[in-house]
Amino acid sequence: MAAAKQVIVIGAGIIGASIAWHLTKAGAQVTVIADSTPGGVATPNSFAWINASWGNPEIYFRLRSRAMVEWRRLADELPGLPLAWCGGLCWDLPADRLEAYAAEHSSWGYGIERVGRERAAHIEPSLVEPPEFAVYVADEGVAEPVAAAKTLLADAERHGVRLIASTVSALAITNGSVTGVDTSHGLIAADEVVIAAGVGAPAIAATAGIKLPIETPPGLIVHSRPYKKLLNGLVHAERLHMRQTAEGRIIAGSDFAGGDPGMDAEATARALFAVTKAALLGAEGLELDFHTIGYRPNPIDGFPIIGRAEGMDGLYIAVMHSGITLAPAVGLFATREILDGERDPLLSPYGLSRFAQ
Repeated sequence: MAAAKQVIVIGAGIIGASIAWHLTKAGAQVTVIADSTPGGVATPNSFAWINASWGNPEIYFRLRSRAMVEWRRLADELPGLPLAWCGGLCWDLPADRLEAYAAEHSSWGYGIERVGRERAAHIEPSLVEPPEFAVYVADEGVAEPVAAAKTLLADAERHGVRLIASTVSALAITNGSVTGVDTSHGLIAADEVVIAAGVGAPAIAATAGIKLPIETPPGLIVHSRPYKKLLNGLVHAERLHMRQTAEGRIIAGSDFAGGDPGMDAEATARALFAVTKAALLGAEGLELDFHTIGYRPNPIDGFPIIGRAEGMDGLYIAVMHSGITLAPAVGLFATREILDGERDPLLSPYGLSRFAQ
């Protein structure tokens, strides 16, 4: 019997956790290395919306739709995963664009319902001003991001994954192949290294002469103290996206990815929270607890980078902004490619080779 493949996964956010979990289930010997606690850096600052929603070409819609299916599969395989299919109510586009989005995605098979004020008020009774026209997708959901990553890593650890808290200073290269990583704990060898380090990925890849064209825009999200139930699902109003977490916190941003914190993040957070509170009936006692500013690992063309780096054996890259939505599909597809050399056709547009190096 061939020896199990030794794989290092750099990063303990939702993407690294999913890849590590899937690799371990498939029989690899996995070491996860991260300089942060389980949950990573970008993951804790995520709005955590699982969707195949507007603004994307059909080919990317298909990958996101598949990822939604894989979330259900993952939840079946891992009971206790903090996942809720709570539905999403959206009216953050002009009516003509909202109708165009609904028509397009309906033709692609997305379960969109066009709703008026009465139906919107039934879906979200706490809205002060239900919209005259919105779209509703009952199959959209959320995964509590840090808890989901921790759940995946804890189960992976029970099945043999080694977790190391360390900084990766460089990729180790031998005869043109990546053979491990240099860390603050010394050299750790592997048959393959996966970079799933989010905003930290470009610096690590650069040690092998590989450029990852990634932007890291900031996004501010406010978090209330735990409160009575006000929201049933995701709400995407004009310049106000909000949901309520499993522990009762209302989290909100001027966009689901978080808004510009401006010159005074505290003032921006207070103003955003005031808008959030004013949008909800029964929110008189709602209090701001804290705000977060997340830096999103966003490839410059807006689409994921998933796959091996051409010309450098032993290195796999998985960096993207839509990590929460894509995590279970990326974990599954990356595992198949790393262990069996099988690249899923849904990943074909998302190799690093599409960028000039």
